[in-house]
Amino acid sequence: MNTSQTDNRLELLLFYLNGPQRFAINVLKIKEVIGCPPLTSLPESHPTVCGVANLRGQSLSVIDISRAIGMPSFYNPEKRQEQSVIIASFNRSVHGLLVNSIDRIAVKDWQDILPPPKNLSRSAYITGIASVDNEIVQILDVESILAQVVPANNIISLDEVAIPDEYNGKVLVVDDSSMARSQTAQTLDAINVRYEMAENGVEALKKLKELNLSERPDNEKIIMVLSDIEMPEMDGYSLTRAIRAEPELAELYVLLHTSLDGAINKEHAEKSGANAILSKFVAEDLADAVASGLSYCNYQSL
Repeated sequence: MNTSQTDNRLELLLFYLNGPQRFAINVLKIKEVIGCPPLTSLPESHPTVCGVANLRGQSLSVIDISRAIGMPSFYNPEKRQEQSVIIASFNRSVHGLLVNSIDRIAVKDWQDILPPPKNLSRSAYITGIASVDNEIVQILDVESILAQVVPANNIISLDEVAIPDEYNGKVLVVDDSSMARSQTAQTLDAINVRYEMAENGVEALKKLKELNLSERPDNEKIIMVLSDIEMPEMDGYSLTRAIRAEPELAELYVLLHTSLDGAINKEHAEKSGANAILSKFVAEDLADAVASGLSYCNYQSL
């Protein structure tokens, strides 16, 4: 599936699971959409895995998204040809996501994407909500869903990570996914890097101004921003541009950490003013990228 997006808009693939409610994921994460192929069950596999498909000679696990977010499963092997599988790239791997039917693609501005209500029963698996055709569409946090099936490896050898001996300040972690924040926190804890957390760009910018534009000790200020790209209200590109536009924040090191793959994201990251971009989620790579950023900050402060 080929499509283009500007860095302040996103295209959402809308689909149905078990009922009339529509859900969505970012089109940039989608490689293609196919009819549900024959699936071979795997003994002792995760309960949300319907089975494995053979896709052009490659094995592909197919995940029942409805069941993964706590809704009843609709998968029926006898009716599989009426259902679809979204082939999606997340965190450097490819997965099949079973959906009941595809609706269409909708284009939205990031600023129009809102965080899910805190009391939403599926909020752990919803990264944002959008209004489409005067109806609420829930945008799935596929990283959190996949973490159930394929847990990330957060084991890091401290001997292999060159964290500067002395650096004065904190890293601000910005991510709307609770799972991604947890994974990042585990990595930073393992390498003894101090950090603050924010759930989107709006909250991050507010925290940056509170911490860095006030009379606080230098060790309480932010020297590096580690931000997701896809976030409601203010995405990572917009946050980076806002940082660069603020004279007293403009020199902060910004590392964009994203589940999106592809050269277009690197191009947008460079245009927005980010220092670096990294694909999620390999703990060792993240630790190395943070170490490089902190070393840069140390060099700049000399």
